[in-house]
Amino acid sequence: MARAEWYAEGLRFECTLCGNCCSGPPGYVLVTDEEAAAIAARLGLSVAAFLREYTRQTPQGRSLNERQTEAGMDCVFLDRSTVAGKAVCSLYEERPLQCRTFPWWPENLRDRRGWERLGRMCEGVNRGPTVPIVEIRVQRDAQRAATGDGGPSR
Repeated sequence: MARAEWYAEGLRFECTLCGNCCSGPPGYVLVTDEEAAAIAARLGLSVAAFLREYTRQTPQGRSLNERQTEAGMDCVFLDRSTVAGKAVCSLYEERPLQCRTFPWWPENLRDRRGWERLGRMCEGVNRGPTVPIVEIRVQRDAQRAATGDGGPSR
Protein backbone atom coordinates (compact mmCIF):
# COMPACT_ATOMS: atom_id res chain seq x y z
CA MET A 1 0.00 0.00 0.00
CA ALA A 2 1.37 3.42 -0.97
CA ARG A 3 1.91 5.80 1.89
CA ALA A 4 0.24 9.19 1.84
CA GLU A 5 2.25 12.16 0.67
CA TRP A 6 3.58 14.36 3.48
CA TYR A 7 1.58 17.20 1.91
CA ALA A 8 -1.75 15.33 1.97
CA GLU A 9 -3.51 18.46 3.28
CA GLY A 10 -2.18 20.49 0.35
CA LEU A 11 0.46 23.20 0.30
CA ARG A 12 0.27 26.96 0.22
CA PHE A 13 1.72 28.66 -2.83
CA GLU A 14 1.17 31.98 -4.55
CA CYS A 15 3.35 33.32 -7.34
CA THR A 16 4.69 36.78 -6.44
CA LEU A 17 6.25 37.45 -9.87
CA CYS A 18 9.71 37.68 -8.30
CA GLY A 19 11.31 35.79 -11.21
CA ASN A 20 13.54 33.67 -8.98
CA CYS A 21 12.28 30.47 -10.61
CA CYS A 22 13.43 31.83 -13.98
CA SER A 23 16.82 33.07 -12.86
CA GLY A 24 19.79 32.14 -10.74
CA PRO A 25 22.73 29.87 -11.45
CA PRO A 26 23.03 28.38 -14.93
CA GLY A 27 20.36 25.80 -15.56
CA TYR A 28 18.02 24.66 -18.23
CA VAL A 29 14.39 24.89 -19.30
CA LEU A 30 13.65 21.91 -21.47
CA VAL A 31 11.46 22.46 -24.50
CA THR A 32 9.78 19.73 -26.54
CA ASP A 33 9.30 19.83 -30.31
CA GLU A 34 5.62 20.70 -29.80
CA GLU A 35 6.46 23.51 -27.36
CA ALA A 36 9.13 24.82 -29.74
CA ALA A 37 6.58 24.92 -32.57
CA ALA A 38 4.05 26.80 -30.40
CA ILE A 39 6.64 29.32 -29.22
CA ALA A 40 7.97 29.80 -32.76
CA ALA A 41 4.43 30.51 -34.00
CA ARG A 42 3.90 33.01 -31.17
CA LEU A 43 7.12 34.79 -32.14
CA GLY A 44 6.34 34.66 -35.87
CA LEU A 45 9.41 32.54 -36.58
CA SER A 46 10.03 29.24 -38.29
CA VAL A 47 10.78 26.43 -35.88
CA ALA A 48 14.33 26.26 -37.25
CA ALA A 49 14.87 29.99 -36.65
CA PHE A 50 13.43 29.75 -33.13
CA LEU A 51 15.65 26.80 -32.25
CA ARG A 52 18.73 28.55 -33.65
CA GLU A 53 18.09 31.91 -31.95
CA TYR A 54 16.51 30.96 -28.63
CA THR A 55 17.65 27.46 -27.65
CA ARG A 56 20.72 25.35 -27.08
CA GLN A 57 21.40 21.63 -26.84
CA THR A 58 22.19 20.33 -23.32
CA PRO A 59 22.89 16.82 -22.02
CA GLN A 60 19.26 16.79 -20.80
CA GLY A 61 17.82 17.91 -24.16
CA ARG A 62 16.95 21.13 -25.95
CA SER A 63 16.78 24.12 -23.55
CA LEU A 64 15.75 27.74 -23.77
CA ASN A 65 18.71 30.10 -23.72
CA GLU A 66 19.68 32.22 -20.74
CA ARG A 67 21.21 35.66 -20.49
CA GLN A 68 23.33 37.19 -17.76
CA THR A 69 21.56 39.87 -15.70
CA GLU A 70 22.09 41.47 -12.29
CA ALA A 71 19.85 38.71 -10.85
CA GLY A 72 21.86 35.85 -12.40
CA MET A 73 21.21 33.79 -15.48
CA ASP A 74 17.69 34.76 -16.57
CA CYS A 75 15.61 32.79 -19.04
CA VAL A 76 15.77 34.68 -22.32
CA PHE A 77 11.99 35.18 -22.12
CA LEU A 78 11.93 36.64 -18.60
CA ASP A 79 10.81 40.28 -18.81
CA ARG A 80 11.88 42.49 -15.91
CA SER A 81 10.98 45.82 -17.52
CA THR A 82 7.30 45.78 -18.54
CA VAL A 83 5.80 45.62 -15.03
CA ALA A 84 7.69 47.74 -12.49
CA GLY A 85 9.24 45.63 -9.75
CA LYS A 86 7.98 42.37 -11.23
CA ALA A 87 9.36 39.66 -13.49
CA VAL A 88 6.95 38.20 -16.02
CA CYS A 89 7.19 35.56 -18.69
CA SER A 90 6.88 37.10 -22.12
CA LEU A 91 5.50 33.78 -23.45
CA TYR A 92 3.32 32.86 -20.51
CA GLU A 93 0.59 31.13 -22.55
CA GLU A 94 3.12 29.01 -24.47
CA ARG A 95 5.62 28.43 -21.66
CA PRO A 96 7.10 24.93 -21.50
CA LEU A 97 5.75 22.21 -19.22
CA GLN A 98 8.73 22.65 -16.90
CA CYS A 99 7.58 26.22 -16.24
CA ARG A 100 3.87 25.37 -16.07
CA THR A 101 4.43 22.73 -13.39
CA PHE A 102 6.64 24.82 -11.08
CA PRO A 103 6.84 24.54 -8.04
CA TRP A 104 5.26 21.07 -8.09
CA TRP A 105 8.35 19.21 -9.29
CA PRO A 106 9.04 15.82 -7.68
CA GLU A 107 12.39 17.08 -6.34
CA ASN A 108 10.57 19.84 -4.41
CA LEU A 109 7.96 17.46 -2.99
CA ARG A 110 10.04 14.49 -1.81
CA ASP A 111 9.98 15.71 1.77
CA ARG A 112 9.24 18.79 3.84
CA ARG A 113 12.93 19.76 3.81
CA GLY A 114 12.87 19.95 0.00
CA TRP A 115 9.82 22.22 0.11
CA GLU A 116 11.41 24.44 2.76
CA ARG A 117 14.67 24.56 0.78
CA LEU A 118 12.67 25.76 -2.24
CA GLY A 119 11.12 28.41 0.00
CA ARG A 120 14.55 29.98 0.55
CA MET A 121 14.66 30.70 -3.20
CA CYS A 122 10.96 31.17 -3.98
CA GLU A 123 9.07 33.70 -1.89
CA GLY A 124 5.71 32.26 -3.01
CA VAL A 125 6.22 29.05 -1.02
CA ASN A 126 3.96 28.92 2.05
CA ARG A 127 2.07 32.03 0.92
CA GLY A 128 -1.41 32.49 -0.43
CA PRO A 129 -4.16 29.90 -0.63
CA THR A 130 -3.72 26.20 -0.01
CA VAL A 131 -3.42 24.26 -3.24
CA PRO A 132 -5.30 20.94 -2.91
CA ILE A 133 -3.36 17.71 -3.20
CA VAL A 134 -5.30 16.73 -6.32
CA GLU A 135 -3.98 19.79 -8.19
CA ILE A 136 -0.46 19.22 -6.88
CA ARG A 137 -0.53 15.58 -8.02
CA VAL A 138 -1.62 16.52 -11.54
CA GLN A 139 1.30 18.95 -11.92
CA ARG A 140 3.81 16.69 -10.17
CA ASP A 141 2.85 13.69 -12.27
CA ALA A 142 2.98 15.66 -15.53
CA GLN A 143 6.52 16.77 -14.69
CA ARG A 144 7.49 13.26 -13.57
CA ALA A 145 6.21 11.79 -16.85
CA ALA A 146 8.20 14.33 -18.86
CA THR A 147 11.51 13.99 -17.04
CA GLY A 148 11.44 10.87 -14.91
CA ASP A 149 11.29 11.12 -11.14
CA GLY A 150 13.97 13.72 -10.48
CA GLY A 151 12.53 16.82 -12.06
CA PRO A 152 14.34 19.63 -13.85
CA SER A 153 17.19 21.84 -12.77
CA ARG A 154 16.61 25.56 -12.95
